[in-house]
Amino acid sequence: MNELSSRSHSVFTLKVEASSTTAGGVTSTRVARLNLIDLAGSERQTFDPHHPSAHESIRVKEAGAINRSLSALTNVIMSLSRSRRKSSAGQRQPFVRYRDSKLTFLLRDSLGGNSKTVIVACISPSAMCFGETLSTLKFAARAKHIRCA
Repeated sequence: MNELSSRSHSVFTLKVEASSTTAGGVTSTRVARLNLIDLAGSERQTFDPHHPSAHESIRVKEAGAINRSLSALTNVIMSLSRSRRKSSAGQRQPFVRYRDSKLTFLLRDSLGGNSKTVIVACISPSAMCFGETLSTLKFAARAKHIRCA
């Protein structure tokens, strides 16, 4: 939304392809992709009706976009963790909504494909950050239950 803002997700993708041709002339290609994602934290806005400004409205829009993508990522992770439980019980697997945000669409192969995924959850020991820390730990616990194909 705002290219000057540092309050956003960062995505770095490295894609490596290796091709080889057999003596029979058959070419095979192997592809590896490394996604490094730094998620912005959930944004809570306080609005002062006595001092509205254009800058505040931009911040509110940015915060809304960040929160929508984090919510979509949470929904995907919840669907995938439910999917694992249902497949072990022999039930039909739920539909995973990767297209709800650009972030989840970019991460679809890393979350539900043939991949290895590592999530580093940053938390704070401060009592002032208890709510955010608890939310982050719950998110990491749900993500821990995902098993890629």
